Amino acid sequence: MVRRTKEEALETRNRILDAAEQVFYDKGVSRTSLADIAAQAGVTRGAIYWHFANKGDVFTAMFDRVLLPLDELLEGDEDPANPLARLAEVLKWCLRASSTDLRRRRVFDILFLKCEFVDDMGPVKARHQTTMEEGVGKIEGDLQRAIAKGQLPADLDSRRAALFLHAFIGGFLRDSLMLPPSIDLPCHLEPFIDACFDMLRTSPALRRPTGKQAT
Repeated sequence: MVRRTKEEALETRNRILDAAEQVFYDKGVSRTSLADIAAQAGVTRGAIYWHFANKGDVFTAMFDRVLLPLDELLEGDEDPANPLARLAEVLKWCLRASSTDLRRRRVFDILFLKCEFVDDMGPVKARHQTTMEEGVGKIEGDLQRAIAKGQLPADLDSRRAALFLHAFIGGFLRDSLMLPPSIDLPCHLEPFIDACFDMLRTSPALRRPTGKQAT
């Protein structure tokens, strides 16, 4: 009985998140109420409050569902034999999955195009900022390992390069959501990532000034 109760609670929680994803996508986050989500999910507002503190909490849980696979990839081998290849594959996977996985694409559409970080969404903004910083840090870690293995120039500014890669991935994904008929993401993602790595190897703008130590 206890196990069944837990399964039912998890089923209800997932139904609420599925409903929130659909309503956020249809109406935008700021125009969506907990009553809207409850109606879409076929539950009471009390059922939502049993699982979530507020709308921001629902949004965060919805977003975490699509982040989990990427987090698992980034938390892989801390000392891969080929860190540059590992990083390239992670970035390509992120873009490819955002193109082929309808849930992931819908959630990123909500985040980039239909979410205003105001009022009760303040904690969500802070959570998203933390996630971005962690993402940049993980990219920088792989770049530093690639430098140590001689795969990238010794004077590469790993922080600037990590920010560059993170900004490119986010911008490319946002553009593909804004211009879906014009940008064939699967067609371009591999050459675009390869071009980014060529820039890491050759661009003077991504080098540290002579004599400056990496931080």
